[in-house]
Amino acid sequence: MARRELGPAALTVAQAVEHAVRGIDRFVVGCSGGPDSLALALGSEWASRRRGAEVMVVIVDHQLQDGSDEVAARTRDLLTDRGMDACVRRVEIDPNDPDGPEAAARTARRAALVDVAGKTPILLGHTLDDQAETVLLGLSRGSGTRSLAGMPPVRVEEGVTYLRPFL
Repeated sequence: MARRELGPAALTVAQAVEHAVRGIDRFVVGCSGGPDSLALALGSEWASRRRGAEVMVVIVDHQLQDGSDEVAARTRDLLTDRGMDACVRRVEIDPNDPDGPEAAARTARRAALVDVAGKTPILLGHTLDDQAETVLLGLSRGSGTRSLAGMPPVRVEEGVTYLRPFL
């Protein structure tokens, strides 16, 4: 059935999501509007139907580029046109964050996701390319062998479970 419903790449994505959300009846998907997070959102729609789960997509607009609000609105419209529950959250980035703009963006993004999700699991679209980048950046910053672990596929932080089905 699934092979007829989805192409090979979409099937792989949907199955990864389905595996990650097994036993979960409600989850939130973080979406930037990029290809990885859009694939995650669309795979989540398929997996949630198969599992009878409820899914909400949160598109985070960091407001760092001109027109980011339009990108976020187009992403929301694309997902809602496919019958998904999706919302846009605009975040403010602290330009004076001592850890730099990437850390500030991550902090703001996580706060927006948790604001919608509460204690509901949150799916993130990190891929193996993101994993490699994380390891290399950590090593370049001098964090040593601790960086080799990279991002875990499942992480619980302050009572919130973050799932990365593509890892």
